Amino acid sequence: MKSNPRDLAIALAGIFQAVRLVQQTANGEHIDSPALNACLAGIFNTNPESVDTVYGNLAGIRQGLEIARDQVAGPNDRRDTELTRYAITVMHLERKLNRNRTLLNSISAGIEKANEQARFFDIAHSGVIASLADCYKQTISTLQPRIVVNGDQAILGNPENQNLIRALLLAAIRAAVLWRQCGGGRLTLILQRKALVNAIESLLRETQNIH
Repeated sequence: MKSNPRDLAIALAGIFQAVRLVQQTANGEHIDSPALNACLAGIFNTNPESVDTVYGNLAGIRQGLEIARDQVAGPNDRRDTELTRYAITVMHLERKLNRNRTLLNSISAGIEKANEQARFFDIAHSGVIASLADCYKQTISTLQPRIVVNGDQAILGNPENQNLIRALLLAAIRAAVLWRQCGGGRLTLILQRKALVNAIESLLRETQNIH
């Protein structure tokens, strides 16, 4: 597939936004509710009209676009190596997952189950989060390498936080699926760096007009 820098930038923003929320959860930091809702909506939006609508609208991934800009184009002292590690591991796991039809079918069933709950409750309802977390635990957690999340051990030991982290990692995997579907690969961040940075900057300007 011929890659489109704009679509790739949206997918990359989705990955970084999800893993940043994982990082914030693990350290007991405040989480932006619209950013969380956008990531969760992306899991359920498996047949979008366009890449632009995967997360509802571009404003939903503004945080991810800002992080992607810093990670791809920012000076070294503004890059977060932990986020980079999470993102690279997510992309690696998604490639493995794509070759496992059994797990893909299980994930589809798990997402549909959670989606049924989301129709009756808020998308970020604890029951919906728990269903997504169980889907992740039963499928992607069985693959190697497992994503090791660093953070406050007391926070990481809380079942609700564990559920949220797993649900967000599922959201990151979904964004990695989008990355591959848009033509992204292992060397894309290197070979198309300039085009990606330009696309991210353009998307950020667009989000300034969305309220």
